[in-house]
Amino acid sequence: MPNSSWNNIYDSFDPIAFSIFSFPIHWYGMMYVLALISALYIGKFFIKRDKLDFKSNQLDVYFIYVEIGVILGARLGYILFYDPDTLYYLSHPWQIFNPFSNGEFIGIRGMSYHGAIFGFLLATYLYCKKYKLSFGKHMDLVALSIPLAFVFGRIGNFLNQELIGRTTDVSWGIYVDGILRHPSQLYEAILEGIGVFIVVYLYRNYQKFSGELILVYAISYGLFRTIAEIWRAPDAQIGYLCCDAITQGQVMSLGMSLIGAIAWIYFYKKSLKT
Repeated sequence: MPNSSWNNIYDSFDPIAFSIFSFPIHWYGMMYVLALISALYIGKFFIKRDKLDFKSNQLDVYFIYVEIGVILGARLGYILFYDPDTLYYLSHPWQIFNPFSNGEFIGIRGMSYHGAIFGFLLATYLYCKKYKLSFGKHMDLVALSIPLAFVFGRIGNFLNQELIGRTTDVSWGIYVDGILRHPSQLYEAILEGIGVFIVVYLYRNYQKFSGELILVYAISYGLFRTIAEIWRAPDAQIGYLCCDAITQGQVMSLGMSLIGAIAWIYFYKKSLKT
């Protein structure tokens, strides 16, 4: 079995980067913040380079809307889709964002990507409605801005030693509690981040209607996520849904791709009539 410093990285790596007045600052939290900030500046880069019809101050306000929507959606989504104590949180809503457990500061744990999508869409809709802006145009910019920023989120999962991979014997595997596993978080960073960005970026040359890029993003992300989860262990509290192979993440991701494909067909046909 492999036994390099890489294989045993978790034995010496501390998920806590540093502490401020006894409050631990985790690498995961830092990566989460870096993902949000990088998405903002990637968006500004494309606005400037392609001379898109956006004002910088508008994008800053939109970022605040999205940040709130993503955090709320991600946390609520995890509680509804993955947390075994869903009923407890629904009856004790003040505990949803409680960073303390038994008097100890542990931060806010448990975020769902698919929940973040719902929060993000709602925040964007409310923002565009309030300022009378194009929803589709914002979605196209977001489709370009999110994927590369998402890489930081998956690296954060890896550094936080969560969302671990399935057991393996490959030489680049990571030991988790003595068991060699795929570093599936890094696979996801490549597929769901870099891979999706390449697809969306290249498809820009064929775009036919406003908002099309976000549908391409939804379709490609769902497919890449489904592939990446082949090497990712299922959530312990849920397990496999079918055949000791299919995970809830795969089912939800394929559903995301299907909805994206149906929406694309609808709006594509609609664009041909205009």
